[in-house]
Amino acid sequence: MKTVTIYTDGACSGNPGPGGWGAILRYGEHEKELAGGAAETTNNRMELTAVIEALQLLKQPCVVELYSDSKYVIDALSRGWVYGWQKKGWIKSDKKPALNVDLWERLLPLVARHDLRYHWVKGHAENAYNNRCDALAVAESRKFRDGAADAAVLWEENG
Repeated sequence: MKTVTIYTDGACSGNPGPGGWGAILRYGEHEKELAGGAAETTNNRMELTAVIEALQLLKQPCVVELYSDSKYVIDALSRGWVYGWQKKGWIKSDKKPALNVDLWERLLPLVARHDLRYHWVKGHAENAYNNRCDALAVAESRKFRDGAADAAVLWEENG
């Protein structure tokens, strides 16, 4: 299997609020950046979306070195928590419902297709690729925030 390195990050202003995600896929000398966002979301939803969107691009099973600063994503996958939640009908060990079930249900089949290796990286630190993903995510979140602010001003002025 080919080895692909994926870096991901999510950002949210307000949590919930306008959010964005960014991802970078690397294979040999090839590199692809992708990003997106949502008007009303959470940081964890953006973190999950970044991983989903990146894995969806892979056309064949790969070894994936996944780098993320999200303990939520990395720990849930690497420690197997998400599989326990799923087995218990999406209920966590504290008896509370698991969050973001719709995204976990999209992510798990993608994870199963590949050989993932998980790497947690400190956010806003020395990892240039994580920092680039953060910049992509923040830029996407601003598109929604700035648009909402523009609309609020427009609607105020025009009654």
